[in-house]
Amino acid sequence: MTQRTWFITGVGSGFGRHMTEQLLARGDRVAGTVRQLDSMNDLATRHGERLWLAHLDVTDTPAIKQVVNRAFAELGRVDVVVNNAGYGLFGAAEALTDEQIIHQLNTNLLGSIQVIRAATPHLRAQGGGRILQVSTYGGQTAGAGGSLYHASKWGIEGFVESMMQELAPFNIGVTIVEPGGARTKFRFGSAKVGAKMAVYEGTPAGRVHALLEDTSRLPQGDAARMAQLMIASVEQHPAPKRLVLGGDAYAALVKALRERLADIEPQKDFAASTDLA
Repeated sequence: MTQRTWFITGVGSGFGRHMTEQLLARGDRVAGTVRQLDSMNDLATRHGERLWLAHLDVTDTPAIKQVVNRAFAELGRVDVVVNNAGYGLFGAAEALTDEQIIHQLNTNLLGSIQVIRAATPHLRAQGGGRILQVSTYGGQTAGAGGSLYHASKWGIEGFVESMMQELAPFNIGVTIVEPGGARTKFRFGSAKVGAKMAVYEGTPAGRVHALLEDTSRLPQGDAARMAQLMIASVEQHPAPKRLVLGGDAYAALVKALRERLADIEPQKDFAASTDLA
């Protein structure tokens, strides 16, 4: 297996941490970004120079450009860029503050966009590479109480699908990763919720609070196995456009896509009726 250098955002926990541990264990180099550098002390001590670390908050666009440029300059080459940093904001849309909304979009959508934009010139100059965008099955499905989270993920999937076509001529493969529920800190650690509003009690949007508070119902996804398959996807040529991970993700995506087609297909003649003769 070819030794590679990976640039991964958000390596302090979740998929980013699992990927970093697995990659270092097999002998690869990792350039990882994290908001708390001391959370990586154990891996830094164990792996030395093969783990390059930088503090980064992906809502800081100038810092993204500086960190990405420094990683490529100091490491010489980065084979794979992984956009992993992100979190979920939940609750009825009207219960969210402007600050919560802006931070969600700045982190999940604009932060990921700016990482890809910053890395693109370097990947072109070195003759190619891979980009993995960690999304979710919620990037093609939607549920009440997740409007802003879905907005961020549907948005980044649209951006990345376009970038697949823009970057293909430069030998840069791009993959959207759509995991289902996994046992990371996403749900019971990093997730943020809006204020409870009595008017939403008992409605689908209101029930999201109970779901996030119920620690008895754990996700079935194996986060380490998902990280392993993300890593393995880089060996596929051409790059898979999407990587669906988890039985819940597959079921939800198939259901949503079939329902969307069922809504659209009967409109064929109606849609064509607006065409100029």
